[in-house]
Amino acid sequence: MDTEKLSTQFSVRKLTDNDVPQIYELCKSNPLYYEHCPPFVSAESVQRDMTALPPHKTMEDKFYVGYFDGNKLIAVLDLIREFPDKATAFIGFFMMDIAMQHKGIGTKIIDDLCLYLRQQGYSHIRLSWVKGNLQAEHFWHKNGFIETGVASQTENYTMIFAQREL
Repeated sequence: MDTEKLSTQFSVRKLTDNDVPQIYELCKSNPLYYEHCPPFVSAESVQRDMTALPPHKTMEDKFYVGYFDGNKLIAVLDLIREFPDKATAFIGFFMMDIAMQHKGIGTKIIDDLCLYLRQQGYSHIRLSWVKGNLQAEHFWHKNGFIETGVASQTENYTMIFAQREL
């Protein structure tokens, strides 16, 4: 996957341990997310997320990327290719800098991502949000994601799975 082609507007690259301070600052600017999906972000939780994988996937399938406006990190995306099947890409995490929200930028990022994935032969993109997080639910509905009818219960919350056809 050519990460530079994930956006027509921003530079995109894989994030590394050197980026953890910037990722942490971006994430902690979104306390509402962590009210629904505890615990609150830490540098350690960012590092764990950077290497977290679903079953039967390897780091070669994971693209934990940052979207940059110049040198400023404005969004983080965790994308897993070919999960849960070969025709589907999975967004494990997407977060925008709070100062960049409500400007159409997140929608543009997701539209560019979907276009690129369709060009790469994917048929679907799947993700989940925490039940009760109306901000996330609204954003993903606005961006063409429809609930699959599948939910998964964790210790602290219920995940609602949704998918967008490409």
